[in-house]
Amino acid sequence: MVEDNQIKAEVSPFAIREGEIKTFDGKDGYVSMNQIVHKINIGHITDIHFAILELVNQFEFITSRQLYQMLEIKGIDPKSQDKLNNKLDALVKSKILTRYYFTSDEGKGIYRIYCMEKMGKYLLTSKEIECKWQPSDNTKPVAMMKKRLAGNQTIIAYLRKVKAFDEFIVKPAINAKIAGKTFKASGGCVKLTKNNRSIQFLFEVIRREPEWEKKLIDKMRLYQDFYGNFVPGDSGFHSLPQLIFVCEDEKHMAETFREIVKAQIEIPQIQYYFTTDLRQNEETLENTLVQFKLVDGKYKMENIELKLLGM
Repeated sequence: MVEDNQIKAEVSPFAIREGEIKTFDGKDGYVSMNQIVHKINIGHITDIHFAILELVNQFEFITSRQLYQMLEIKGIDPKSQDKLNNKLDALVKSKILTRYYFTSDEGKGIYRIYCMEKMGKYLLTSKEIECKWQPSDNTKPVAMMKKRLAGNQTIIAYLRKVKAFDEFIVKPAINAKIAGKTFKASGGCVKLTKNNRSIQFLFEVIRREPEWEKKLIDKMRLYQDFYGNFVPGDSGFHSLPQLIFVCEDEKHMAETFREIVKAQIEIPQIQYYFTTDLRQNEETLENTLVQFKLVDGKYKMENIELKLLGM
C-alpha cells in the first residue's frame, strides 16, 4: 500500500466536483441466507470478512484503503490491497455489502465506497452486534458520503500518527440545549491523553456542496448553543472539546473562516482551528492545524505547532 506521505495528489479525492453523482456498483438480484451460511460453513467467508463487516458498520461509508489501514490498526494482516479487494468483492457478490463510486464531468472516481447491505445487518445481528443500518442510509447524497470519508481519513491519521491517541467516536451525538436538538459532528471525535490529562477534538467536515455557506452557519449556531451552555458531562464530554474544521483545501479554510466571521458566530469558550484533507497525509500531524489571527486589522492564516500531535 502506498504510504500517505507518498501520495502526490493536489486535490483531495473527497472534495466536491461539479455535476458529481454516485453510481451503484453492487450486485442486483437475490441471494438467500442459506447460500451465505453455506459459504461460511465451507470457509469462503471467514473471521476477516466479519472484521471487515464490523468496520463498515462502524464507519457507515468507507473506502478499501481506509479498511486496509483500520484492519492493520486492529492487528489483522490483510496481506495486500488486492487480497482485501478480493474479499470485498466476495462480500458484495453475496449482498452482505454494497458498493458505489462517484462520477463527474472529470470522469469516473478512482476509489469505491463500501456500505452495508441487508444480509450484512442480519449477520451482525446474529452475532449480537448492534447494527442500526436501514436501506435508506445508502440513499444519502454525495456530500454526506464525502464528509464521512474525509472524517474517516482524519480519524485514521490520528490513530496512526499521534502517540497521545486514546480513543475515537465516529458519529458523536451533541446536544444543543436551547434549540432542543441533537446533532452530530460530521467528522467524528478523537480523545488524546498524555500524562493522565485528556483533550478531545471534534472534527466538523465542510464540503463545497450547494448552499454550503448556509448549512455551515446553521450548524455553527448549534455548536454555539452547545458550547455556550456547556457543563461537564454534557454529551459525554468531561471538558470542552476543541472544534476543528476539516476543509477541502487551503483556500477553502479561508472561505470557511470568512463565512463564520460574516455571520458573527463567535464561540468565546474555544479557538477555531482549521485543517484540510491533504494535510492528514503529512508524516506527522504536529503542523497540520491552522488558526486565523487578526494582524494590523486583517486576518492572517498561521500554522499552529502542537507537539501533542507528534509521535
